[in-house]
Amino acid sequence: MKLSDGFDARRLRPKGRSNWRFRFGAAFAALLAMCGVLLAMAGAASLLGRPPALGELNASPLGSAIILAIGLLVLYIGVWLWRRCRRRSRQSRELNMSPHLMKKHD
Repeated sequence: MKLSDGFDARRLRPKGRSNWRFRFGAAFAALLAMCGVLLAMAGAASLLGRPPALGELNASPLGSAIILAIGLLVLYIGVWLWRRCRRRSRQSRELNMSPHLMKKHD
């Protein structure tokens, strides 16, 4: 049975928008995650007995633990923001169908 009378697949796709802001957001999130990794590594290194990487800021064990916690928090925020920007940038290319009918991409 042929159901193609008047069917246009282009109607299912929304109008394309510029996704530059999502690209900039993803780049900023990647930089944020990278800074979080560096902070966490500096905090962990000074906790393990290496020379303080940030000078007097993390010379004590409490300061090192705080730097490690801040680094892990910044890393988490960066990864969360990066995933959100990637999901939003891909969302504009999908079909206008109910989300539970489509396969998961992210």
